[in-house]
Formats: sequence, structure tokens, C-alpha cells
Amino acid sequence: MGNEEWIPLVHRVPDLGALELLLEVARVGSLSGAAKRMGITQPAASSRIRAMETRLGVALVDRSPRGSTLTAQGALVTDWARRVIEAAEAFDAGAQALRGQRDSRLRVAASMTIAEYLLPGWLIALRGQRPGTAVSLHAGNSAVVAQRVLAHEADLGFVEGLTVADGLDSAVIAQDRLVVAVAPGHPWARRAGAVTAAELASTPLILRERGSGTRQVLDGALAGCGGLAAPLLELASTTAVKAAAVSGAGPCVLSELAVGDELAARRLVEVPVSGAALGRALRAVWPAGARPAGPARDLLSLTRVRT
Repeated sequence: MGNEEWIPLVHRVPDLGALELLLEVARVGSLSGAAKRMGITQPAASSRIRAMETRLGVALVDRSPRGSTLTAQGALVTDWARRVIEAAEAFDAGAQALRGQRDSRLRVAASMTIAEYLLPGWLIALRGQRPGTAVSLHAGNSAVVAQRVLAHEADLGFVEGLTVADGLDSAVIAQDRLVVAVAPGHPWARRAGAVTAAELASTPLILRERGSGTRQVLDGALAGCGGLAAPLLELASTTAVKAAAVSGAGPCVLSELAVGDELAARRLVEVPVSGAALGRALRAVWPAGARPAGPARDLLSLTRVRT
């Protein structure tokens, strides 16, 4: 365009609604009939036609008591408008196909605790809303979940650590608490007072691996005590940690969600702890700047309803 000022197309071309109205006028031969088919009033239709004529700088419709007819220029513009509307319809069909492809599957990555104790209920509820959506779930520690979401290998992730990785947005979906638990025969099970943070830090424990949200919270809570002693056992699953603790191997630290049944059945006993903040937030995560859509959005909504 040389040195001429560039004007965006949106300011030079009528909008789709106006073009559709013009096509209806051509089809029914009446401005009032076109307005009715479009679901608008006749004054509104007249206003749209006038605005389009002003924008284009030509008369498009001759109005008379017998109806409305297109001018020669109006007939030409109508032919162009038809092609624009056909292109818009093709665009809409393509967009619907993309949405259908997106909505046909949902890839979820979740930390072990959330995957085992919270997600099953959420996914059952989601299936009631979206029976045609195929859901795949990858369970791992919080660090692995973050990596999968950042790599676009998961549409939505759930983590349980203190922090959220760079490049992710998040929303708190629940609050949780870590519990120190021992087998009934362990000396701590008969202890009258609480275990101090310093004692907990200096005791070899049965722990989840580094990278897990549980380990991250515990490391943070005991950082002021010089950090954790070397683990008695370091295991990659909640079930394995519980089994080792139930067998009497030593104290474990896990989510209260994970040990609820064992505590109720007295296979494990909770040990009070003083001087350590063991609460944590459970979060949903997704790539920064890209709000969850389709099934991921619906699953996120379900987590908020049920917490």
C-alpha cells in the first residue's frame, strides 16, 4: 500500500451479521421478512443496511411499499457476501471439528496421593457429564507431573508440593495435612507427648522419594532443624511406604488421605508433632496463559465443587 496509512480490514468490511442480513433481503425480497428470519426488529435491520451502505459508499437496497429490491451495486455486493459467508461457514465447521477432536480425549497427570484418593471420584463424575471422552491418567510424583504438563503430554495436572514450577498456572483445589504414623508396637505409639520437629528431623524415617510433593513439604517443614536424617527407607509409592510402616519398620510421613483407613483400623497410630507445619495445598496445574478448556475445564470445575 506504499506510504498510505494501513486501515485494518475490520474497519473496511461489513461484519458477518450485516452480510447475512443482505443475503436474506435478496432471498425474501423484503426487509421486514429478512429481519424476522434474522430474529431482529425491522428498525434494527434498516439501521444495519444503512450502516453498511455508509461503510461501502454505495446504495445496496431500494425500499418501496411493495418491498425491497437490490440495486445493481447491491446485487454485486450480495454475490461477494455469499462467498464470504460460505468461507465463514467452512471456518466454523473446521473449528467445530477441532473442538470435537479436543473433547474426545483428556490426558491427566496426577501426583500419587491425588491419583489414588481423589481423582477416581472426580473422573466418575466427569464420565457422567462426558461419557464420550476417553481419559488417560499418568500417576507420578509432583515433579514428573509438572514435566508432563510443561511438555504438553498432559492437558491438566495435579500436584501436592509447596511450589509450582515456572511456566505453569495453578489453582488450589483442596487442603491436606501430612501425618506421622507408626505401627502400634512402635515406642512413639505409646508416647504421652508430641514428637518435636527436631526429634522428627533426626529420626530415620520411611519416606517418599525426592521430587514427590510429600517429601517437598516435609523437607520445608524441617529445614529449620538442619534437614532430615538419612531415610530409613526411600520408596516411590504411597502403598509401599504404608506397608513398610505397618510391618513395624519405622515411622512414616504421608497424607492423611492416604492413611485414613489404616488409622481407623489401628494398623497405624498417628503421632502428634509439635513445631512443624505439615499442612499443604493440593493444586491443579496447566501451561501458563492457557486456561483449561473442554473436558479439562469440566474436570477442574468438578474438583472445586467437591472440595
